[in-house]
Amino acid sequence: MLLSISLILIVGMSMGWLCQKCRLPSLLGMLATGMLLGPYVLNLLDGSILDISPELRKIALIIILTRAGLGLDTSGLKKLGRPAVLMCFVPASFELMGVLFLAPKFMGLTVLEAAILGAVMAAVSPAVVVPRMVRLMDEGYGVKQGIPQLILAGASVDDVYVIVLFSTFVGMMQGESASLLSFVNIPVSILLGMAVGLAVGSLLAYFFAKVHIRDTAKVLIILSISFLLVAAEDALTTAITFSALIAIMFIGIGLQKKREVVAKRLSVKYGKLWVAAEVFLFVLVGATVNIGYLGKVGAKALLLIVGALVFRMLGVLCAFWHKPEQKGTAFRHDGVHPQGNRAGCHWRHSAALGFACGDTVLTVAVLAIVLTAPLGAFAMDLSYKKLLKKG
Repeated sequence: MLLSISLILIVGMSMGWLCQKCRLPSLLGMLATGMLLGPYVLNLLDGSILDISPELRKIALIIILTRAGLGLDTSGLKKLGRPAVLMCFVPASFELMGVLFLAPKFMGLTVLEAAILGAVMAAVSPAVVVPRMVRLMDEGYGVKQGIPQLILAGASVDDVYVIVLFSTFVGMMQGESASLLSFVNIPVSILLGMAVGLAVGSLLAYFFAKVHIRDTAKVLIILSISFLLVAAEDALTTAITFSALIAIMFIGIGLQKKREVVAKRLSVKYGKLWVAAEVFLFVLVGATVNIGYLGKVGAKALLLIVGALVFRMLGVLCAFWHKPEQKGTAFRHDGVHPQGNRAGCHWRHSAALGFACGDTVLTVAVLAIVLTAPLGAFAMDLSYKKLLKKG
């Protein structure tokens, strides 16, 4: 495993640096590293590290969501009003409808199989979106307009929304009926996640004010609590749950509201952790790509992904129909959202159920990640200084 870790870090960072020199997103080099080192090409990564890959990727996601919460200015988000709510649901719903319409024609799937694929593809990738929105907030671009805050919130709530839909569609494939309680759980889990996160963040702020410890120890405490929240969400079997990822982001927001100076210092610490976490995340995602099978789905899968993105862009425009001054900005930044991240991980756990559409869903989801993650990163990096005002 030590050899695998060294290869992931050295080759991944080197390839990322080369991509940056070519004015390309560094994650493109990291994804390529994973494909090269993974089991489908050179097979240089130890099987044990691939077995724990989902947990390592989840840790990376926890790090960047906490970093986002520690720097998130919620005042700009409040000014947007209705679009802030619509952006959490409308683009994903439009993309799901697009896949429902296109997948049976292009991939030969049934309507229910297409619904599962749509739920997987409509999940955005916080690992790509969140670091860039954090950078926008750090540099001051679009903060007064509330654009980075809006996309941060949308990316987090979007995941909760589509994963509930995904679980419902999988249950229907197994012969279960759609439960109204599952859909009620969407807003409830979001609100509970926010409440839990704010409460924990406020308690931590009080604890840090009374007990003077090093910032590194504070980071370890927050990480440990974050891991416990994720484990608690996974262990819950009740119909009503809470969103651990939203709770984790709101820990940072709660701490920031009570102890802003401490939050700024911890944000720097988390930024340093993200340097290593990002490499592991994207290299391990690349390692899941079976290049041989990707060639089999070919142009049809590519057309499906492009069509789904077009539907998503229409959803963004609908969310901002009465705010034309912000429509173009949100359109450019959300319309090319990297896709298929967390729901794709859930599909891996469900693949053992033996659905006939299993290989197709997984392959299209992975292809969506490989194509849209670099595309979304490149589009955001290229356009934010031209589209957003610095303040």
